[in-house]
Amino acid sequence: MTGSLVQRLLAAADAPDPGVHLAAEDPEAVVAVAMAEVAGRTVLYPGPATPLTVQIDVDVADARQISYLLAAGPDGGQARPGRADDPWVRVRYDLAALVRDVFGPAGPWTGTGRDVVMKDEPGPVEYKPDDPWLVRREEATRAAYQALRACEPYRGDLAALALRFGSDKWGGHWYTSHYERHLGGFRDHRLNLLEIGIGGYHEPDAGGASLRMWKHYFHRGSVYGLDVYDKSLLDEPRLTTLRGDQADPAMLADLARRHGPFDIVIDDGSHVSSHVITAFQALFPYVRPGGVYVIEDLHTSYWPEWGGNGTDLSDPATSVGFLKTLVDGLHHRDRLHDGSYQPTYPDLTVTGLHLYHNLAFVEKGRNTEQANATWRPRNDPMRDLPDPQRSAGE
Repeated sequence: MTGSLVQRLLAAADAPDPGVHLAAEDPEAVVAVAMAEVAGRTVLYPGPATPLTVQIDVDVADARQISYLLAAGPDGGQARPGRADDPWVRVRYDLAALVRDVFGPAGPWTGTGRDVVMKDEPGPVEYKPDDPWLVRREEATRAAYQALRACEPYRGDLAALALRFGSDKWGGHWYTSHYERHLGGFRDHRLNLLEIGIGGYHEPDAGGASLRMWKHYFHRGSVYGLDVYDKSLLDEPRLTTLRGDQADPAMLADLARRHGPFDIVIDDGSHVSSHVITAFQALFPYVRPGGVYVIEDLHTSYWPEWGGNGTDLSDPATSVGFLKTLVDGLHHRDRLHDGSYQPTYPDLTVTGLHLYHNLAFVEKGRNTEQANATWRPRNDPMRDLPDPQRSAGE
């Protein structure tokens, strides 16, 4: 397999026998990447009130065992190589099962390849609520829960992730239910997602709430964020920040050639109408067929200071006015004209639009449905369409 190690592990997790694909990999590197993913997920689950270390032992070829110590606690924790003298919780995995659980599609645990051992009672225990051993055992149970859940994909809802990471896609706005309706089907896919606008303005370590939300919701996805400021301090496994201006079409096309094609593009950037239109025209060709392009915060389309127009509501130079042209393009085969009209790329590839308050979803595909009332006089501008993926650089 080619590509980054994370991408190879995602592909291996799809295979009936992940171990076949892992035979060519360095087990130390595989376990390190898996433990980084697990550690990043611990923040999603409640843990012990007092930090407690969970030892995770991974059986690899030649009877070797690679051990990591995962710090469980109220705010999650990090993982590092090592072993504890007498751990309260010990999780034992074989390597293929670890890759399957961490990087595979969501589903119930298969019941194979994993064992959990809790520390034995030291002797007769007086079962009182404040017994120190029992209190610690309760904390260890919570630590085990946090560690084991982090070894599997997150299955909760998007709003909970928005709250956890501080994204305004729920609360400041009410977008998450719409996102789940239109993007929930991608959840188990190995996808590429690009979001324009990272947040935090000029502060290099601020922002990124939505990117983290998307990373955990699309637990097998590669998430990219674009901002005019350098946000590289926010980079982590499966989350990459890029620097650039969404008003620069050449930069956007180069970015898409290097990191695309994309399954999902989300414009939560400047919200200036001209920038929104420029980004759509530059990036929509690099959305895969079946993918979705999303534009947020459409209220600025009516505000002159953002390049909007509150009087001419069909002004195509505004974000909403431009979306209205996509509606006409969606029906271009039914429009009567003198034969001089030639369909645009969006006319040929936009297959659906869904609009909500301040939020639009544009679906990508091949707009080739037969026109209604074909006997009406019109020319047929449909030609052999280019392969959208080939035009996107695949």
